[in-house]
Amino acid sequence: MENAPILVVMAPFIGAYLIPLLGLWWERYCYWVAAAATGLSVLFSLTLVGSVLAQGTIYYTVGGWEPPWGIELVVDPLSAFMCLVVSLVSLLAGAYSRSYIKKELPEGKATSYYTMMLLLTGGLLGVSVTGDLFNLFVMTEIFSVAAYALVPMMGRKGSFLASYRYLILASIGTSLLLLGTGYLYMVTGTLNMADLAARLPVAYAYHPWVVLAALAFFLVAFGVKSALFPLHAWLPDVYTVAPAPVAVLSTLVTKVGAYSLIRVLFSVFGMPLITGAIPVAPALSWMAAAAILAGSVVALQQSDIMRMLAYSSVAHIGYVMLGIGLAVQLGLTGGILHILSHALAKGCLFLCAGAVMYRAGIRRIDDFRGLGYRMPLTMAAFTLAAASIAGIPPTVGFMSKFYLALGAMETGSWVLVAVIVAGSLLTALVYLRVILLMYFGAREGPQLKEEPPLGMLVPIVTLALACAVLGIFVRVPLSLVGPGVRVLLGM
Repeated sequence: MENAPILVVMAPFIGAYLIPLLGLWWERYCYWVAAAATGLSVLFSLTLVGSVLAQGTIYYTVGGWEPPWGIELVVDPLSAFMCLVVSLVSLLAGAYSRSYIKKELPEGKATSYYTMMLLLTGGLLGVSVTGDLFNLFVMTEIFSVAAYALVPMMGRKGSFLASYRYLILASIGTSLLLLGTGYLYMVTGTLNMADLAARLPVAYAYHPWVVLAALAFFLVAFGVKSALFPLHAWLPDVYTVAPAPVAVLSTLVTKVGAYSLIRVLFSVFGMPLITGAIPVAPALSWMAAAAILAGSVVALQQSDIMRMLAYSSVAHIGYVMLGIGLAVQLGLTGGILHILSHALAKGCLFLCAGAVMYRAGIRRIDDFRGLGYRMPLTMAAFTLAAASIAGIPPTVGFMSKFYLALGAMETGSWVLVAVIVAGSLLTALVYLRVILLMYFGAREGPQLKEEPPLGMLVPIVTLALACAVLGIFVRVPLSLVGPGVRVLLGM
């Protein structure tokens, strides 16, 4: 389907336009529009995957304006990979939401919830396929505004303050993104990423400080968006108060932030600049190492399950950034594969935590005693997802960390290999204490089964099984990740 690159983005945007109109009279049908829109995005993403694997990179001009003057959408293996991850996880989060919001969301808010959810999904998909730097900024603004609105949707204590802090910090990030884009346009006269990559070496020769300033702006902007330590201050509060499915979508926000950084560093600035003239890659590696260790240690100290998962996410963004910093084929493969493994596993963990709050009304880790018997399927999924997060074979989380370790060995960075191992051990301790309480904690009173509704349980189990299946059949995601990495490295 030749129009799939634009349709994958437009499907959720059209749904977001229709839902407010439909909600005026038939709010109960808003979910079905959202499900249809995200389902179509999955279908178009699969179409893109098939086309890219069969014929290579797809170039799509919007409105008939040829690049570099018009907006160009570029779908290579990595873009198709991101579209599939974003659309599938969004579909499962939306399916989970149907039962969840009936109990948690105030009356009359379903229309706003599904509208913002689709705007968020559309913005993330737009970032994934754009080949234009200004369009990257526009799509980033769209999904950011939707995220600000979704965080306080349930009206929980502290949610409006958390959303406001997120708004301030993320707005600084997007402002820097716009400034960086303007600086590059000033010295190159173009916004098209491929055209920028061709002109930037000459621009750097004549205006090195302008290019350096733009690069610094991009690093901070995407560092904030991806919650890279120490630019992660917004994330713990947001994940703690956000509804469980919104927390899942927020994990996609950080992954797309990391993807945007990958695109700008490798597709615009290029390997010779970021590994030679400007040592960005080594600096990212050490920031990532700090994120892995600091996030894991702080997660170990938490008593609230959502806050624990939030700090664990800070650590695991570090693994993605470590792959970027290594800037070799094996390391970058591991970092991008970790985008998938973390989206699946952490998405499952957030949905499990939401199910526990939905059924049992608890969020303190000490109160998880005996939940393995009261919610056996949910807690089994939690355990499997936790195994993937910790990097236990044969899960997909193990495979991503394995490639990262191989990349670190290839560069001779044995300290980073030790950081990967230490981070995995700390992560195992973080989740082991929860699992021990679930299955071996003292139980009081009758242990009645309290599984969540089927509409919430199916996405949980699906994500958990995906952690195991894609670890065993890792060649499936690597069929996209491998060619995508080779394109990034110019191989």
